[in-house]
Amino acid sequence: VAIKQVSLGKQPQKELIVNELLVARDNKHPNIVNYLDSYLVGDKLWIIMEYMDGGPLSNVIKEVHMAEGEMAAVCRE
Repeated sequence: VAIKQVSLGKQPQKELIVNELLVARDNKHPNIVNYLDSYLVGDKLWIIMEYMDGGPLSNVIKEVHMAEGEMAAVCRE
């Protein structure tokens, strides 16, 4: 598993996080990292997800230049 820690004190719109968790909880797909559970630990929300060894897509987008066709393939999947 992977654990994402979100500091709730630094989040101006906490309802957006709650909505995201509800959508993730109710939607499972083999091509999307699946949400497993979440816990409130102090002022942090721990989000438990499947572990994917490729890292987050946001890192790929920042570090890799993709051609338009490659971006389309990622979006399609």
